[in-house]
Amino acid sequence: MTANTLSSGFTPPPHLQVTWTDPVTGREGYVVIDRLVRGVSSGGLRMREGCTLDEVRGLAAGMSRKEALHYDPANRYIPLGGAKGGIDCSPHDPRAREVLGRYLDAVRSLLKHHWTTGEDLGLRQDTLDDVLAELGVDSSIEAIYPLLDDAAEARARLADAFAVDVDGVLLADLVGGLGVAESALTALDHLGIGRTAARAVVQGFGSMGGATARYLAQAGVRVVGLADAWGVVLNPEGLDVERLLRTRDGLGGIDRSQLRPGDTEADGDAWLDITCEILVPAAVSYCIGAAEQGRVTARIIAEAANMPTLPEAEAALHARGTLVLPDFVANSATNAWWWWTLFGDIGTDADLAQRKVRDAMSRLTADILTGAEEHGVTPREAALGVVDRNMGDIEARFGRPGEPAADHANGGGHGDPR
Repeated sequence: MTANTLSSGFTPPPHLQVTWTDPVTGREGYVVIDRLVRGVSSGGLRMREGCTLDEVRGLAAGMSRKEALHYDPANRYIPLGGAKGGIDCSPHDPRAREVLGRYLDAVRSLLKHHWTTGEDLGLRQDTLDDVLAELGVDSSIEAIYPLLDDAAEARARLADAFAVDVDGVLLADLVGGLGVAESALTALDHLGIGRTAARAVVQGFGSMGGATARYLAQAGVRVVGLADAWGVVLNPEGLDVERLLRTRDGLGGIDRSQLRPGDTEADGDAWLDITCEILVPAAVSYCIGAAEQGRVTARIIAEAANMPTLPEAEAALHARGTLVLPDFVANSATNAWWWWTLFGDIGTDADLAQRKVRDAMSRLTADILTGAEEHGVTPREAALGVVDRNMGDIEARFGRPGEPAADHANGGGHGDPR
């Protein structure tokens, strides 16, 4: 990284934003396409009470960064633009599924041509797939098909990968957390902290938080606290992550009947107060603000959730030496794995997939932390510099929307990624 790769800090306005109002319940939903690459964008769909347009806009911009971060001109996968969807409705609302159906029906033209999406906070992929099938929509990633050499083969490969089981948990539910864990472990190495001497606390025990806890524990880190929607379970000697992972419910709820002697419970807010080296917010946005950051003891915050740390809090944490690994870095592996698999950069072998995730995340995190140290900036600023450089390379190759470029003018296919 050189000085001229640091980010300018400028965030352009989104390409498109849509607000939808449910005619039955009055609930609102949103789609924001931050940018398009070859006419397509990527980003998940979340359902939560209180979801706002500003939230979705920020998440969409984060997806543009997450996509660009993994650009490698040698890969068949070329990063897409960033997008995000959100519905202001609790997933526990008895009308949630019908609200989801009306929302998806309303935005189906975007799904068909410009927005590829998948599960996010409060929404599982199988639910999304079922509702889309009921609407006669082929897939949540239909917009990507024109960019594939063989869409049928690619879809079969991705379906096979989604069926791969790794020690009782689907590979698709593990790769994101593996990426978060690998990023955190690389940061531990950067700080010279031994893995077996480190303690971790994870807020959220769904796909991302559960997998992060699993891989941290496998690396020798003691997971001393786990938080779900009903509170915190903790043990200073380390929780039995595997036992709790196999018995959690579909939305990441911990089965308290599976706690061992020595495990205790605390209120939901207590996760911030537990002494640890690694803190993983893996559930909700905006949960570490100016007031909360003073309670954090961790040396590393690995943002498995999207936008969990507010800027003022991050500045204060950085000033006292806490490394904040930004969301668009730490939680980027799920997105990358989807596209690596779909485009054929990797197959369905779990060991090879996990190795690629580990290699990509450790290299990326190490480069960003080294660059941040060299230039006296935060890890986020260093990562934004990498994003800016990669976005420039992508635009030079494929052009901005409506502008020609060498590959773009020749159809933008994948026959020769060079």
